[in-house]
Amino acid sequence: MSTTDAKEQWAAWREQRTRTVSAPYGPLALTGTYWLADAPDGRIPGVPGRWTEDPGTGDAVLLTALAEDGLTVNGEPFEGWIRLGPDASAGAVWVAHGERRLLVLRREGQWAVRVFDPQSAARQAFAGIDAFDYDERWVLSGTFRPYAGGRTVVPVENADGRERGLSLAGELALGSGEHTLQVGAEEDGSLWAVFADGTSGTSSYRFRFLRPPAPDPDGTVTVDFNRAHLPPCAFAEHFICPFPPPGNTLPFAVPAGERCAHSG
Repeated sequence: MSTTDAKEQWAAWREQRTRTVSAPYGPLALTGTYWLADAPDGRIPGVPGRWTEDPGTGDAVLLTALAEDGLTVNGEPFEGWIRLGPDASAGAVWVAHGERRLLVLRREGQWAVRVFDPQSAARQAFAGIDAFDYDERWVLSGTFRPYAGGRTVVPVENADGRERGLSLAGELALGSGEHTLQVGAEEDGSLWAVFADGTSGTSSYRFRFLRPPAPDPDGTVTVDFNRAHLPPCAFAEHFICPFPPPGNTLPFAVPAGERCAHSG
């Protein structure tokens, strides 16, 4: 691929990132993450209804509401009770209160409700994502080496101050192999890394995400730092993004990829 084609594809990726982040229910719209463990009575501040973990199985959230609560489920007025699974699961339903969407989250056995509001202050103030200029020198060759024992989980601090397990699948060697990143693997085989570098906290956000494609059968993969992107917590403080695991702070600056979000 020529540099011109690669730069045009990167520009298209940048435009798509802006559309995704600024969508009505994108990251900028998150106004709260409420853990049910912190609400033993099932009442969430500013959110109608009663939200509790299913006491029988623990594998769902029970939502109980009155007609006057003004909730809708899949666009229809709701009253009574309903079992809700994580919103990323198959068959998930949409619970809303006016324009706000109320999504159920499960993380490490704990349940939470997230509130997305398209009228959030962050979304209204958003003025774009700043990024370093495209630089083909930051398109590197890499080699993925899966862990011999399969996936491993390491404890890392999260943006909300809590420590949680981060699932890692192997090591990604950059270029000649002098530097490596510990990476996770998605169901489609693509990789995922949380990393920091010499720009973190100065000319870019304190850490960033990187999603290389699935490696070839021999482990080779292209690592394009021009597509390093901001984590969701760079747009709304209510996300619980993981910090870089041990060894994922590169000892040099990576002036490529997204830097920070702009507000108007």
